[in-house]
Parts: sequence; structure tokens; C-alpha cells
Amino acid sequence: MNIIKSSLIGLITFILIIVELTIGFGTLAIVNIPRAIIPIKAFKISLAKFSNFIGDLTVYGVKLIMLLMHGNTIQIISDDRNFDRTKWYMAMSNHQSWADIFVLLVSANYRIPLLKFFMKKELWWIPYVFLANKTLNMPFVNRHSKRAIEKDPSLIKKDYDNTIKSCKRFLRCPSTIFSYAEGTRFTKEKHKDQGSPYKNLLIPKVGGMATALSAIQNIDALIDYSVVYQSNKRDGWSFLTGEMKNVKILVKKYDIPEKLKGKNYSNDKQYREDFKEWIETIWIQKDIDIEKLKF
Repeated sequence: MNIIKSSLIGLITFILIIVELTIGFGTLAIVNIPRAIIPIKAFKISLAKFSNFIGDLTVYGVKLIMLLMHGNTIQIISDDRNFDRTKWYMAMSNHQSWADIFVLLVSANYRIPLLKFFMKKELWWIPYVFLANKTLNMPFVNRHSKRAIEKDPSLIKKDYDNTIKSCKRFLRCPSTIFSYAEGTRFTKEKHKDQGSPYKNLLIPKVGGMATALSAIQNIDALIDYSVVYQSNKRDGWSFLTGEMKNVKILVKKYDIPEKLKGKNYSNDKQYREDFKEWIETIWIQKDIDIEKLKF
């Protein structure tokens, strides 16, 4: 009986979320049709703001679905008075499951500007991902492999220029530029292979965030999310059935040090070292925080 109930919850949750996303992105697709034929900057800024408004409403709809199907089980530990929806932020989080996206979007909903994720170019064929790129200015990132860069070092600058170009779209209206600092989902195997010095985290990769900060001078603060699930399961079905519903999220805000502003990540070695050191300092405390947050 419990298996049947769990399966029904998972199926209904899946259908409701798909319907909500289809309505949201369908609306975004329609209202963004004029973007291709009206090149006026003021119009594009207004359209970006309206698109973010629809994006926030869509996330709120997903939030209501999760409340209806799973209950109010996300515990957010934060001081919302520190946040301002009229400002630009950079945000990061630990990464454990594809469900993290929903948990983070819901947690940030109407607290800060809509989260804008850097998305892998390989995912362009997924309809919702493609529409997020076109209507919500969530950029695709196509970084070359370490091996390719070793063969042709000029690719570093090409990757940097592409990221800078993508980030410029965020300047149209207040946004929260989000990145999974670990670059991949945490698993015990990856943790062991890396030889990570952290108990609960993989080694952070800072290139994307540092480049975004180079491109957007408006960013004054970094928001760090530490996500801890009670369940050991991490697959999508477990999220839909509610087995991963008990979550603690610690939200911390860090002011961007002045020495890290207005720098060029591609050719400033000192900036790269300073940024890496700053994130690693946060990562040490984050590892401690996650240990304390565990159920």
C-alpha cells in the first residue's frame, strides 16, 4: 500500500510540475516573440523584467505544488532582511541531486532576484532548458576540456570571452547569477577520486564565478546556499515521491572584497589566486556548517 501511495504521489507531482512549467515557459515563449523584431534597448529591458516576473510566478507555482504534495518540509535558515530584490547577486551551492534546482529556486523565490543558472551547452535540446536560455537569459556555457586547452592555450581566452558575452545579458535588470561551485554532483566516488580535503564537499571550481564577477560590476555580494537532505537518496523519482522532502538550507551572504572587483580573470593571475583563496575560505566554513546541519 505504501508503494502504491508513494508512486501516486510521485506521478501526480511529476504531472503537476510538467503542466506548471509548460504554462510558464509557453507564456514566456509567446511574450518574447517581439524580441527578435524589436531591437530597441528600452523594450528589451522591459521585456526582461516582465519575463523575470513570469519566471518568479512559475517558480511560485512549483512551490505550491511541492507544498501540496510533500508538505512544508524545507527549513530555510536565513535572515531575509539582508537581501534586496533590486540588486544584483552572485550565488553558489553544494550540489547533490538534479532536485537541487527546484529546492534552490523555491528557497530563493521572492527573496532575491530570480536565479539564473549557467547551463551546459549539451542540454540545449531539452525544451525547458532551451526556453530558459532564450526567454530568461540563462546562458549556455561551452567550456573546452583541459586536454583541448593544453593543445591550444588560446581556447582559454575564447572561453572567457564567450562567458563575458553571456553575462552581459544579466545587466538588463537585477539578477542572481548562480553556479554550482563544485561543477558536478557530489558522490562518494568523486570525493575519493579528487582526494577532497573537505568532508562533505568536492573541491570548488571558481572560474565561472570569477568570470561572471569580471563581467558584472553591479554585483556586491555572494549568497551561499548549503543544502542538506535527511534522506540518503538522490534520484529524481525519490524527489517526486517526497522521500527527499525533508531539507535544511542555510543561507549566508558575503560582501565581495573590494580587491576582487573590476578584475580580468583571463589575464590577472593575482586575481585568480585571490578569488580562489576567498572561495576556499568560505568552503572551509561551509563544510563545518553542513556537518552541523545534518539530521
